[in-house]
This record gives sequence, structure tokens and C-alpha cells, in this order.
Amino acid sequence: MTESDPRVRPGRLLTVLCAGMFLVLLDVTIVNVALPSIGHQLHADSATLQWVVDGYAVAIGGLLLAGGTLGDRFGHRRILLIGFAVFGAASLICALAPTIGVLIGGRVLQGIGGALLLPSTMAALVDAFPDRAAQAKALGTWAAISSLALPAGPLLGGLLVSGLGWRPVFWINVPLIVLALVAIPVVVPARPADRQAGGIDIVGLTGFVVGLSGLVFTVISAGHHSNPTLSAVSALVTVAALGIALRSARHSAHPILPWDLLRRRDFLSPNVVALTMNLVFNGLLFVSMLYLQDVLHYSPFAAGCAVLPLAVPLVALAPVSGRLTARRGPRTAIALGCGAAVLGSLLLTQVRPSSGIGWLLAGFALLGVGAGLVTTSVVAAVVRATPSDRSGLATGVSNTARQIGTACGVALFGAIAGAPGTPGFLHAIPVLAVVAAVLWAVAFAVTLNGIGRRHGSADGVSPVRGTRVPPVE
Repeated sequence: MTESDPRVRPGRLLTVLCAGMFLVLLDVTIVNVALPSIGHQLHADSATLQWVVDGYAVAIGGLLLAGGTLGDRFGHRRILLIGFAVFGAASLICALAPTIGVLIGGRVLQGIGGALLLPSTMAALVDAFPDRAAQAKALGTWAAISSLALPAGPLLGGLLVSGLGWRPVFWINVPLIVLALVAIPVVVPARPADRQAGGIDIVGLTGFVVGLSGLVFTVISAGHHSNPTLSAVSALVTVAALGIALRSARHSAHPILPWDLLRRRDFLSPNVVALTMNLVFNGLLFVSMLYLQDVLHYSPFAAGCAVLPLAVPLVALAPVSGRLTARRGPRTAIALGCGAAVLGSLLLTQVRPSSGIGWLLAGFALLGVGAGLVTTSVVAAVVRATPSDRSGLATGVSNTARQIGTACGVALFGAIAGAPGTPGFLHAIPVLAVVAAVLWAVAFAVTLNGIGRRHGSADGVSPVRGTRVPPVE
């Protein structure tokens, strides 16, 4: 099916696919603004609130690679429909949740829907636009629109929570999803399922999800001084589960993790940087929302506006990073981004409850600049280090690394900060700023040692030029 096929309406197709990507990305950041209100109404402490974010991130991070395989096996239009339906049902559960436990369960279900949506949106778009020029234009539009979800999340969340409470943060998804479910059978072209597509390594997938969940649980439990025996058992389960996942990746016929690629420094290094970026970005975002509203007593809308300097550069600098990567290779843009983020983190060490918001905004702005430079270039580095016939797997691994970073960042930063209102939390931002600076410095060192200077990739792999991949936070 080509672009000229009357059954393919480019505008309608892009609208539906962008809606899926936009919703998944929006729900990464919009919920952070609502966390203090959720905690107050549902009587949840800081450790429990972390699972409102991490339940979503763990589900996406653990199942994203499996979602792409399911799309290949059963058809991406079918998986899109299932993903939208799951995401919509989960949003309804979250909006109606009477307890924090039900809300967290709904967030996990949202993450499962997101893991189905993310790979199928790009696959369906690429499939519908086989012409390279039309495909590049469509991907650029998709990337630009979906990227707007990142700065829109804090601002829209603040407006909704300030005016209507936290439940509309989830209600807003429902009408959009209903429209998408009606539109997909009409505007998204069908493709025969690939019955020869590889299967799913169930053992490896289970070990990966259990290990990631156990890691997050262990960090949250240890940081909030919960039952030490339970934390120790969780740590043992985590190590065992991840060990099973790695062993399965080495021996399975259809591994969930590409062990051969992960052993390559030029592939592993940009994924480590991507994980670090999301870890710091979302960890700081989680704590900052609690800090701004519970310590500085900002309204949800004002708190959402305060973190825009962290989010806006992600969109504004994407084309700058792309042009710099095209001229100098990804290493330069990534190194500059890491350097800016280190400086931004150091500025945050000056933040105190009595110091006003100036240092916070300045630090956020430089951190946003750093993430904006890194986001596009780090995906380019991953793709350039991967054989062309495995580029879909490469971007899947990169997105998975980011979601793992999100889950671990919220767990780690929330554990270090502690509960709002405690003496430690009052001075949380400077402490976390030091942690962030160290992590970004490590990412800078990884960039210099693991990402090549050349425009092409190592080992004879041809570079992919002109590819724009939206940030998945």
C-alpha cells in the first residue's frame, strides 16, 4: 500500500498515531503535578506515591520490547486497537480509583497499554508511507507533535488539578481514546500478520519484569526505612530474577534482550547515557513537584509552570541537536549536553527553602538544555551502532533504557529525599543536585570513552541520517 492509495489519508493517519504517542508521553509527566493532591485525598505517603509513577514506568520498561514483537506477530493495527483499549480502560480505573492501591493498579495497566502503543505507532506509520521522502516527513511531524507532550504535561496537569482536582488528569484521556478506537479501523491500513515472526522469550521477559519491579521496590523500601528483612528478601529476588533474564538472553532462540548488542561498547554506552538522563530528569521532577507544593506551597498550576524550563528545551533543542549530530557525529552533542547538565545540577546545590525560586529555575533551564542536546543525539548513536536490519530493535532497547531510568530515578530520588515535611526533605534539592551532578559526570565519561568520534558507526555499520526519534520520557 502506497501513500497514493485512497484508503490512506495522511492527515487522519498522523492524527491518530500522534494521539497514541502523545497520550503515552503525556502520562509520564502530567501525573507528577497531581501527586501532592493524590496523596492528601487518598492518604498516601511519599513511598506509596512513588509507585503511582513507577507502576507506569516499570510496566512500559519491562514490556516495551515484547510489544513490538506482538505487533509483528499479530499485526500492528490489531495491537494498536488493543493498546488503546487497555490504556483507555486503565485511565477510567485511575479516574475512579477509591484507594491508592486501585490507582497504582490502574497505572500499571496504563503502562501495559503504553507498551503496546509505542512500537506499533511507529511501525504503522512507516508501513503506511513506504516512500522514503514521505516517510521522513511523516516521522518529523510525528516526532514534533509527540514531543510537545513533555512540556504540556506539567502545565496541563497544573491547570486541571488547580481547577478541578487530580481525577481529570486521567479523565482527559478517555474521550481521546474513544475517538482513536473509532478512527483506527478506518484510517490505519491493515497488513497481514507475520506468522514467521520470532516468538517471545517468556522466561527472560518474566525475569526482566520481576527484576525491574524488585529493584524499584528495594530502593523505595530501603530509602524509607521499611522492614529491613523485606528489603533484603526483595534484593535477593531482584538479583535472582535479573540473573535469569540475562542467562535467558544469552541462550534463548528469541531473547528479550539483545545480548550480542549489549556486549558492544558503542551500543551500550549511549543507552547508559539515555538511562541516566531519564533517571535524573524524572527523579528531580518527582521530588520537585512535592517540594514546590508541600514546602514552598505553590499551587499545582504555579508548580507546573516552574518546571517548564526543564521541559521546554527538550522540544526547542531537538533540531539543533539533530543538525549538530549530522555535522559532527553524536558524540559532540551528547558531551555538550552532559556538560550543561552537570552545570545545571551544580546550580541546584544553592536551592534552599528561603532562597526563592531563582536558583531552581536556572538549574532547571541548564538541565533542560542538557537533556535537549542529548535526546536526539543519543538515539542517533544507538542507531549508528546497530546493523540496519535491527534498527527497530535498537530504538526499542533505547526506549526501554529510558523507562528503566524513569522508574529507578523516581525510586532513588524519592528514597533519598524522604517524606515531605521531614527535616531531610526540606533540604532535599541540594542533596539530590550533588547526586545528579555525579551521575551526569559519569555519563560524560561514558560518552568520551564509549561513543566514537566518527560520523559513521563502528564495525562497518552504516549511519542512519536524517532520522528524528521523539523523546520517550
